[in-house]
Amino acid sequence: MLHSLIAGLFVLVVLPLNILAGEAYIDFDNDFVDPSYILAKKFKSSTLGAQTTVTEYADFLAAQGPWSVINKTALAPSGNIHDYLSWAPYWWPNCTGIGNTSQLTPQQIWVECPYYDRDGLFNPDRLLVNNTGAFETMSDAVLYNAIAWVLTGATKYSANTAHYINTWFVNPATAQTPNLEYAQMHRGPAGQVGDHTGLLDFHQMSKLVSGVLILRKGNSSAWTTTINSKFMQWVANYIDWVNKSPLAQAEKASTNNHGSYFYNQLVSLQILVGDVKGAKISIEGYFSGIYQGQISSTGEQPLEASRTHPYHYRSYNLAAMITNARLGEYLGLNFWNTTTSGGATIKMAADFAMAQKLTEVGDGPLYELYPSLATVASVYGDPGGKYAAFLAAGDSSYRQSAYYLWDQER
Repeated sequence: MLHSLIAGLFVLVVLPLNILAGEAYIDFDNDFVDPSYILAKKFKSSTLGAQTTVTEYADFLAAQGPWSVINKTALAPSGNIHDYLSWAPYWWPNCTGIGNTSQLTPQQIWVECPYYDRDGLFNPDRLLVNNTGAFETMSDAVLYNAIAWVLTGATKYSANTAHYINTWFVNPATAQTPNLEYAQMHRGPAGQVGDHTGLLDFHQMSKLVSGVLILRKGNSSAWTTTINSKFMQWVANYIDWVNKSPLAQAEKASTNNHGSYFYNQLVSLQILVGDVKGAKISIEGYFSGIYQGQISSTGEQPLEASRTHPYHYRSYNLAAMITNARLGEYLGLNFWNTTTSGGATIKMAADFAMAQKLTEVGDGPLYELYPSLATVASVYGDPGGKYAAFLAAGDSSYRQSAYYLWDQER
């Protein structure tokens, strides 16, 4: 099976410090932010820097939007511009003997040349079709603009959030069809179909759901009845596809980070449409199912450690496990101390990951771990100050990071 990851998951988006007044913009792996916490506005004074960063992120991202699935230079085999499309990023063409001595067009290469897997080595032409990057950026824009609306009271931020959702999911001229049939598509004569790993392209859906819940629970005038009802119908149709699609069900069965992120996505969407019972069944299924094999007795994540870039993959799956625990907490279920079959908890996985040295060129980055450690410190406590010390050693201004707004040590 293909165990590829989309480009945006391996190299987090970081922009130079001079792009923003304060913190560099970083697209972290994933999170779920409790809308009730944001709407209560009972923020500690230590979060003032983080509040500023959130607003700066919102402004920075708003200047790039809106985003739509129709903005791409190639179409899915269906010929429908509204069908989401991404290409399997580690797959490369072998055009030996194809077309003899003639120069092949890109389209001929994509269809006629056999493709093969080079795990860990990105094919640069994957970015010619960037529905993946657009969705990731849009998810962050929805989250940060929604929070900025609460922090500032400025309606431009709530309007931005609603506009992004309307453009990607609701407006018939720009909306995506509710499936991922052509995500991480295999090219070549034996390809032209999506892969189950393509579900990972929507791994940040829980960020987006957080933003929508903030607007909806905050009674934003920008979140109209029309947008809400049409978006909920889109989500219902998409969940139906997830439950019936062999691609989606194969991803659900994945025992590593792919499966973890599948549950991030599904549970957050079930929460969004009000299917609390279904969401509880799903999240309980994760923690009683694939989670059981994800952390060994030492805190190691063996399925991630075996990959080409283990520091990255440990951090990456840790973020997904934490997001699942957050979703459970939102549903009134506590999984923070749930143990795996090896007797380990999420905290043990964080402690193990933190103790590893980043030595391999191309692995990491180190800061990919930071939001998860901030969460661990806020959930489990940090009486000895080891998490704060680790964060401060890597980033002396970590309390200005956006994630610190909802993750302060206790």
